Amino acid sequence: MDDLSGAAEAVADPVRREILVMLRHTPLTAGEIAARFTITRPAVSRHLRVLRESGLVRDERLGRHRRYSLVPGGLVALAGWLTQFDGSRPDWSRHLDALDTEVHRVRRDRRTTTDPATGPTAGPRKDTA
Repeated sequence: MDDLSGAAEAVADPVRREILVMLRHTPLTAGEIAARFTITRPAVSRHLRVLRESGLVRDERLGRHRRYSLVPGGLVALAGWLTQFDGSRPDWSRHLDALDTEVHRVRRDRRTTTDPATGPTAGPRKDTA
């Protein structure tokens, strides 16, 4: 199973999504996670195993306990794939238009501050006749 499919299957379950949200800020032990649900501890353990096998969380042994934490970038493949549907991709034509406007502004400013006969000026020309 590829990263995209594994992540998609893992986050398809609301309990697993809630576990990911809980781990967003700090690692938690399996017991701390299970205490926040009304389902059995074995059921929570199965959800944690799915998340671990999909590469979204990792576990670390602390004595008799396991502490779970998010895997940085574990959802990158899924998030990247989903962006094609949410309209949040950059509007390159708008960005390129803004760049074109800025280039024209800089060129215009250079022309108005450089007089070929007298060289660069410090500001508007003053007639001192």
